[in-house]
Amino acid sequence: METQFWLDKWQNNELGFHQMQVNKTLAEHFAALEIPEGSRIFVPLCGKTLDMAWLLEQGYRVVGIELSPIAIEDFFKGMDVIPEVSKVGPLTRYSARNVDLYGGDIFDLDKDILGKVDAIYDRAALVALPDEMRRRYAEHMTAITGKAPQFLLCFEYDQSLMKGPPFSIESPIVRDLYEGLYTAIPITRTEIPGGFKGEFPASESLWILR
Repeated sequence: METQFWLDKWQNNELGFHQMQVNKTLAEHFAALEIPEGSRIFVPLCGKTLDMAWLLEQGYRVVGIELSPIAIEDFFKGMDVIPEVSKVGPLTRYSARNVDLYGGDIFDLDKDILGKVDAIYDRAALVALPDEMRRRYAEHMTAITGKAPQFLLCFEYDQSLMKGPPFSIESPIVRDLYEGLYTAIPITRTEIPGGFKGEFPASESLWILR
C-alpha cells in the first residue's frame, strides 16, 4: 500500500484494524515458539498494538517498526513512558526500557539498525500488503532478521467480498512465499465471531515459521 494511505488512516483516526485487547491467539499460543524470557521480539508494522505491552509483561524485549509517528507516540502514552528519540539513518528511533520502536518505512530498516532478534510476531504486516509487495517483504524480513522464527497470523476469507486490507492470506500463499526460506507449520485456524464487520465469514490462521 502507498505510505500516505496508512499515514492518513492514523491522521483521520480510521483505526478499525487496531484491536482494543491483546490478541487471543498470541496469548494462548505464543509459547509454541519456545522462545525463552528475555528474548527480543520483532513486531513489523506494529501500530500501537497492545500485543507489544503483553510481550513486555511476559519478560520479552520488543522492537517494532511503524510508519505513523502518531501510532508510536500513542503506544508510549498508553505505557505512561516518555521515550528517548533519536535519528538513525532515514528512521526515527523511540527507545525506553526493553523496547525500541522505529518510525519509518520497513524497507529502510536494515539488519545493522535492527540488531539481533530472536523471533518475529507478525499479526498486522503480511495481511496489510497487496500481492505485489508480499514477496519483497518476505525476502526482506528473512534478510534483516537472519531467518528468525515467526509467529505469523493471517486472515482467510472470500477476497471478492472485500478488497482489503487486511487481505486474505491462504495456505498456498504462505507456503509459496516462504518456500526455501522457512518450514511453514500450520497451528490453528479459528473462525472470527461475526466475521468481518458482521457481513461475511472470516477466519484467523496461525503459522509457525522455522
